[in-house]
Amino acid sequence: MLLYLFFYFQVISSAIALLKSLTSVVKAAVISIMPSFSRPAVSNDNPYSESLFKTLKYRPQYPLKPFADLTAARQWVGDLVQWYNHEHRHSAIGFITPAQRHAGLDQALLMQRKALYEQAKAQHPRRWSQQTRNWNRVQTVHLNPERADIQNKPNQEVPNQDKITA
Repeated sequence: MLLYLFFYFQVISSAIALLKSLTSVVKAAVISIMPSFSRPAVSNDNPYSESLFKTLKYRPQYPLKPFADLTAARQWVGDLVQWYNHEHRHSAIGFITPAQRHAGLDQALLMQRKALYEQAKAQHPRRWSQQTRNWNRVQTVHLNPERADIQNKPNQEVPNQDKITA
């Protein structure tokens, strides 16, 4: 039994010495850890494409298998673009679609929502502990704004390069 323990500790100490001398990627492979290519909080990634990809990835229609051919892939992307621009309501622009925003329909929709919320609050004030949702038109859309409290204030620039002016 003592010989077995001695041999066991020799093997373990040899393995530890080997792991100390390997690079982190090789160490991870030795202990069966797959490397991740995710790069959280990397400043030079495109935040708009990252946001779009996340939206795309969590759709129920996200393909689980490879496309049969290039035509099938193009058809799927075409359907995605149609959905994203004409059906998907974007929270950053007041839960309206980009198509509604570009067509100038957003102001009327937002005013209708504001009136509806104010009417609901007036009819049932006990259901509301705070103010209603801010349904004012968002002038500048920010992805990762510096401070959330200045996102909807007009005529105020935010020191953030990742913005789109509407």
